[in-house]
Amino acid sequence: MGELKPVRHMVEGLAPKALPARSDVGTIVLHWLMTVAVLVSLATGLRLSADAPGSWFAAALSAILPQGEIWTPHLISAIAALGCVVAYPIYRHAANLHRRTSLRKAVVLTLPTAPKVRWGAVNALLHWVLFGAILVLTVTGILLYVGQGGVVVQVHYVSALVVMGYIVVHLVGHYMYGGVGQWLRLFRPQPLRIRPGAIAKPLAVASAAGLATAAAAYLLDESVVDRLVIPAVADAPALDGDLSDAVWREAAPVTVHTNQGVNLGGSGTSTVEIRAVRDAERVYFAFRWADPNRSIKRLPLVKAEDGWRLLHEGADVADEDVYYEDKFAVTFSRTAGYGVNGSTHMGPKPLTDGPGALNQRGLHYTTDGTYMDMWQWKASRGGLLGQIDDMWFGPPVAPNPAQAAGTARYSAGYDGDAGSKFYVYNYVDEPPGGYRGPVQVKRLPADWRATMTKIGTFSLDPNENDSPDAQWWMHEAETVPYSPEADAAIPVGTVIPAVLITGTYSGSRADVTGAASWADGHWTLEATRSLATEDDLKDLPIETGLYLWVAVFDRTQTRHTRHLRPVVLDLQ
Repeated sequence: MGELKPVRHMVEGLAPKALPARSDVGTIVLHWLMTVAVLVSLATGLRLSADAPGSWFAAALSAILPQGEIWTPHLISAIAALGCVVAYPIYRHAANLHRRTSLRKAVVLTLPTAPKVRWGAVNALLHWVLFGAILVLTVTGILLYVGQGGVVVQVHYVSALVVMGYIVVHLVGHYMYGGVGQWLRLFRPQPLRIRPGAIAKPLAVASAAGLATAAAAYLLDESVVDRLVIPAVADAPALDGDLSDAVWREAAPVTVHTNQGVNLGGSGTSTVEIRAVRDAERVYFAFRWADPNRSIKRLPLVKAEDGWRLLHEGADVADEDVYYEDKFAVTFSRTAGYGVNGSTHMGPKPLTDGPGALNQRGLHYTTDGTYMDMWQWKASRGGLLGQIDDMWFGPPVAPNPAQAAGTARYSAGYDGDAGSKFYVYNYVDEPPGGYRGPVQVKRLPADWRATMTKIGTFSLDPNENDSPDAQWWMHEAETVPYSPEADAAIPVGTVIPAVLITGTYSGSRADVTGAASWADGHWTLEATRSLATEDDLKDLPIETGLYLWVAVFDRTQTRHTRHLRPVVLDLQ
């Protein structure tokens, strides 16, 4: 028998070796498309989440999250992920691979069987967890996109965390099933089968279905933009913050849902009704939005034993949302990109060659050299005196030395039009970390009792309504320059406004005027401007095809509601 040993060894040597695990081409293609789409969506979504007050998990990741124009990649990647979610089940069925993720595999978890078989069942179940989470993300994402908020925000966020957790468990599950080779199989495609169409046809059909779904979602969004019809009228409405004028009955309103602001009764949401009419020379807008409190006391100054104190929670970093005024903004653009036409750039430092915002939240600017027109109504800084600040978004301007050093607010491509405004602040600016002790007041009321009378009955509780006739600003003529002698005559506990009205609005900055009133949990604002101005670069002509976004500020400096889908104007 000894002479047979060499033969046996030869036969054993011819035994096939274990080949590296491979996967089919279709699975590899769809897997990596889905992986890229999901990772981009998660990274950009976490950047948006990191901006929310009280965020801790996403905020802790801020240093590694993307910055800049986040909305476009976030929404496009979500559409791409939706296409993959549609494509993969079709491919799996057409290629006869549906047994891979069959729920019937779960039965082995109740039976004594090999660990590899158990992990195969776990991985099949995880597949359905992922698809369920992405389905929830898709539905809640659509709801957020059209302006719904509240609990929808939380469900969307939790679903994103589930997907993040799935990624980790998915990697572990496949490792336990087949080791590192199971991971590497998605880099090793199986050789194409000789039989024509064996792989190509299912992949082509699935890819077509996924692309059609993604394209349909994008085109549907483009085709259902709200149109604000602006009829021509013979009689202009009276600008008094009252919509009872007959002319407003000729204007069909467009209703916009906005979300993810602060305050607003805790929901962070506000519904805005928009109307507009025009005559031969001017356009007239009416905006009505939900705001449970009338808030106009912007950073009150209170006399303490050691001097004047500024009431605030984050004024030093331009992030006040307690002691502040209500505001409202409307932005116009000739094009309708995501993130208010690409002008919203998120993160601590979205500009690589410029400073970030003091509040680390992001900056407004454009990157294509164009300008957008922005009107901002500020309740206690002229808004209740008939003036609306005419401003713009455009290319970022060069920072001054203080802004570059981070000791003064840098606003990048956001500023007022040429000309002057008539409000200033009645205290000396302090850098981040400031306003924690006594501040230097610039002017004092000539008659502090008269000033207190104009403020009226009030509470320093920010949730309390300011009285309808309260005046939380001082005209320069009602004041005197600060002096120790004048200060000594004012008792401790006196409260005065921190806004001074001095001079006049002038130039292009004065182009927009209006009137506002608050009642029954709503602000009503009427605003007017010439259809076209001399500054047609930053003051966009009001014409058909112009896009409009709105933002509601409930006693907040910068944390306004989000409005993602613009309204397009249609002049009659």
